[in-house]
Parts: sequence; structure tokens; C-alpha cells
Amino acid sequence: MRTRVCDLLGIELPIFAFSHCRDVVAAVSRAGGLGVLGALAFSNEELEVELRWLDEHVGGKPYGVDVVMPASLADQPAFDKAAFEAMIPERHRAFVEEVLERYRVPKLPAGEAPHEGLLAWTHAGARSQVEIALAHPIRLLVNALGTPPRDVIDQVHARGVQVAALCGSVEHARRHVEAGVDIIVAQGSEAGGHTGEIGTMVLIPDVVDAVAPTPVLAAGGIGCGRQIAAALALGAEGAWMGSVWLATTESDLHPVAMKKVLQATARDTVRSRSAPRARGWARSGSPPPRATSTPSP
Repeated sequence: MRTRVCDLLGIELPIFAFSHCRDVVAAVSRAGGLGVLGALAFSNEELEVELRWLDEHVGGKPYGVDVVMPASLADQPAFDKAAFEAMIPERHRAFVEEVLERYRVPKLPAGEAPHEGLLAWTHAGARSQVEIALAHPIRLLVNALGTPPRDVIDQVHARGVQVAALCGSVEHARRHVEAGVDIIVAQGSEAGGHTGEIGTMVLIPDVVDAVAPTPVLAAGGIGCGRQIAAALALGAEGAWMGSVWLATTESDLHPVAMKKVLQATARDTVRSRSAPRARGWARSGSPPPRATSTPSP
């Protein structure tokens, strides 16, 4: 099961593990795949801690980092916390509170502040995360939201690191390639989290044909060997998986959420306007356990 991406990234198997849990990332990289750490919810200081830990625990194997760099904000100044919060409509605040009350999410203990990491979901925030990531021996830098700015792609290439970007349509895939992206991650609507409208079985061959010879990874509803084989049969050169790692031994997912993931079926996929987060977390002062809002089939 060796493909071009294996030679490109120095891995044994074309299996990619996107996870916010460093233990999952390290385990998959050590096993011959490529673990990719999702950086979005980490502060700069936390990200540095996570990457130092990975440097010490991947056994010299390659790993990657995933950031969220919205190109539409590239020319705007960085948001401070107050400005960012001012953009949230009151009706959305009310919606979030209603969701938390409906599912009996407890309030944070007195004196404990909520974990804040989503300010990296800006151009300036992601740019600082790129700088931190490139100070470590990563092999892949991934943008989860659109095409990375050209100067960032050039900066990453100058360090000998490959660039990948997620897409949900042929149009987006072509834009990635035109900008210099090395690997396209075509993500179908079955994927956990935020997706487009096109199913994986339709999207993958369309993207493969549109961007050839650029390698394509398949994402969306892939959680077992048969689905990986199907992705390769569609022309993909590897599988990008996220939800499946939530239920692994290494996962730091909260036991309550773990139980729900294990009990979920293909009919339990939902679309939600609320981010998969809560008021309080099991490990005070540490990055929270993350779960996608959509378990893979």
C-alpha cells in the first residue's frame, strides 16, 4: 500500500491521523503513518509545549501540523479578544446558552476561566502558529480552511516542508494547486466537523482528475481498511482520517463522549451550529479533549 505520498513524506503507510491529541499523533507516526496535530485550539505557548513533546515521542518519525488560516482575513489586522467577542451576535450567544442548558453542561467552577484557543482562527493567529511549527522538524503543514497565502507557502517550502490543504470541491482544489499546494485533501460531506455538500465517493475521483498529477488524500467517513481500499481505488494516494482516532486507546476524549462515539451508528451523523466544546473540562489548565460533531460511519 505504498504510494507517492509515502516517498514524499518519508512514511511507510499512506494513513494520516488528524487529531488534537498528541498521544494519537505520536502513536500513528511511530506506527508508520503520519500523525497531524490540530493546532487551532492551542495558544502559542500550549502549541510549543505540544510540539516539544512530539519531538521527544515520535521516535524520529515524521509528523505534521494543521492550522486554520482563512485567506479572506489575510489583509485585515489581527483581532484582539474584545473585538472578536463583539462580532458575536446576541442571538448566537442565546443559542449557545440554550444548547448548554438543554444538554446539562455544567458551569465552570468559580474562579476558573474558560479555555480560549479559537483566536488562532484568524490570519494573524494562524501565521504565528506557522512560525512555531516551522521551528520544529515537521514534514507537513496543512491548512484546514482554504488556500494558504502564497508567501506562507513559499516560507514553508523554503524549510523543506510540504504543504497540504483541505477542499470540498473541484474549484477549491484547483485554487490550491495554482497557489503551490503540494497535496490536496479532498473532504467529502461524511467527514466530521465542517464540510461541503459533496459526498466522498463523488468528490474524490473528480478532484483526482482535476488536479493530476498532484497527489490527493481522501477524507470523509473513512474509518476502516475497506474504506481506505475504496479511497485508493477512487484514485486517492492516501486516507486522511479524524473521527476514527477518537475511540483509540491513546485518545484523551472524555469518557462520556467516548461512550457516545462508540455507540454511534451511521444514522447518528448530525449537522450542528454549535462548536463541539463545553463550559468546563476534565483537566483544568490543559487543552480540552476534542470531539468532532460528526462521528464517522
